Amino acid sequence: MKIALSASRPAEASCLIFPIAKGSPIAPAIEAQALAAEAASGLRFAGETGALVELFASEAGTTQRILLVGTGEGKPVDFEKAGAAVTARLHTSGVVHAAVEGAGVAAADLAHLGFGALLRAWRIDTYRTKLAEKSKPTLETITLVSDAADLPALWADREALAGGIAFTRELVSEPANILYPETFVERCRPLADLGIEITVLDEAEMAALGMGALLGVAQGSVRKPRLLAMRWDGTGGVQETPLAFVGKGVTFDTGGISLKPGPGMEDMKWDMGGAGAVAGTMKALALRKANAHVVGICGLVENMPDGGAMRPGDIVTTMSGQTVEVLNTDAEGRLVLCDAVWWAQQTYKPQTIVDLATLTGAMIVALGHEHGGLFSNDEELAERLLVAGQLTGDKLWRFPLSPDYDKLIDSPIADMKNIGPRFGGSITAAQFIKRYIQDGVKWAHLDIAGMVWADKPGATWDKGATGYGVRLLDQLVRDHYSAV
Repeated sequence: MKIALSASRPAEASCLIFPIAKGSPIAPAIEAQALAAEAASGLRFAGETGALVELFASEAGTTQRILLVGTGEGKPVDFEKAGAAVTARLHTSGVVHAAVEGAGVAAADLAHLGFGALLRAWRIDTYRTKLAEKSKPTLETITLVSDAADLPALWADREALAGGIAFTRELVSEPANILYPETFVERCRPLADLGIEITVLDEAEMAALGMGALLGVAQGSVRKPRLLAMRWDGTGGVQETPLAFVGKGVTFDTGGISLKPGPGMEDMKWDMGGAGAVAGTMKALALRKANAHVVGICGLVENMPDGGAMRPGDIVTTMSGQTVEVLNTDAEGRLVLCDAVWWAQQTYKPQTIVDLATLTGAMIVALGHEHGGLFSNDEELAERLLVAGQLTGDKLWRFPLSPDYDKLIDSPIADMKNIGPRFGGSITAAQFIKRYIQDGVKWAHLDIAGMVWADKPGATWDKGATGYGVRLLDQLVRDHYSAV
């Protein structure tokens, strides 16, 4: 589906959509205005966010489908939810072209409505060879009708962000026999055409650098690991050091020798959701030509339990020189991140680094699927992320860090263990990563285990990959890391 812009109502549109603010009079600009008002009254419609009234009426000599959609209090998120509600209703309805009447609607609000509509339209049918006719998408175009001079620029910005979110959803949705470290890299190589500098380290190069933790996770799989770096500098060199995002990219996680239970293991194709969010963010920044210098790094491995796999009790040496006693091979994400984070600091010298990972089941126990977990060594960075989460809907909740938790991962025979005791598992995982943050570097760790995949439709996504993290990181860059 695509979003088009027009100063006048397109003749080919068979559905007319009218945004209605909460409590506003029901007076759409159609011939059957009274009928629409009566239908809204009969359905007790009052413009609530995402609420819909659908009717058929005569308009300009033809029968038109009319859709009233509530925009609530008029916040950007309300318009996004309104647009998503429209797509959810029309996507497989038989409607091919719909038009949103934007008279009286601010251009920014109209762009947000289109953004929500586009996000909700994303779905993956790549591997479906049989689909009922009424289940096939029909909606090809939604035209935003407005003569506002600033709408094209506002929409281009939202469209770029939607492109990044769609890329993340694609990566997260692909099965592990299709998407593994090497093919993840190949999916990202076209980003070079947008101006992103691509750097890839193979197994031998990582071994030479001493990345024993990341390579230890990968050694049980025939799929070779990769470290992927994507650098976007839209500042022309004004910002010398980049903001760094690091993503956990375990393209499939069996748990290794500490094998996970069979039921639900298929979900572990999305254990690369952190890396997916980083890649999608980089694409969004490049598409909108962000005036910022950002590097996105993905540690890409597959965690499998073959005869060469890492064992519980093994000790690995990380790139930093610190040693880790591996007590559970299913606590593998932190082993990937510790080497990726250290390499990022050694290579790019960032002042700020944010890592994202589907790291712990304990985070889902704590927060469900409503918030990602936030850990940080810097108050200002933590607050910036919390605010960005509220603005975008990629919400976060902050957790503590302290020496009392840190000592729970001390090992009697190595520098640290890769797991702590049963309780506080998300916190001890964050404390583990913190040991690889160099002095003076501002750092935040986002545990997004409950957020990258949804078992039921949400506000702006269908079941499946949500694209969580892209909007959050993009907003952080917009608000605080763009060049003046």
